[in-house]
Amino acid sequence: MRRKPNALVPIEEAICRAALALRFDGIEEFHGYELAKQLAEAEDRKLLTAYGTLYRALGRLESMGMLQSRREDPEVAAQANRPGRRLYTLTALGEEAARAVVAVPRKRVRRTRRRVAPA
Repeated sequence: MRRKPNALVPIEEAICRAALALRFDGIEEFHGYELAKQLAEAEDRKLLTAYGTLYRALGRLESMGMLQSRREDPEVAAQANRPGRRLYTLTALGEEAARAVVAVPRKRVRRTRRRVAPA
């Protein structure tokens, strides 16, 4: 399936909304796990099937210019006794996309169960 340039798929829309919500909570920079927790708290948990899905979407958003990332200071990670993280920031373009997504109500897709015919 091809998509229009700079058109967002549902997971990317959810990431932008979650990043905007984190910004409203006073968190300017976030890492992937923190974003995954934010998505799990929202209705978007169905979109997050695996963390690989999240990180691929983060990479696409960064290449579109909606997110900016940097590596965490190795000293901070060493003091916390954990691997270093990649920290993301929502850019002005990403904030604009998130506000556009929030302004348009999402369509609720209603799925029906298929019934198996009796044998």
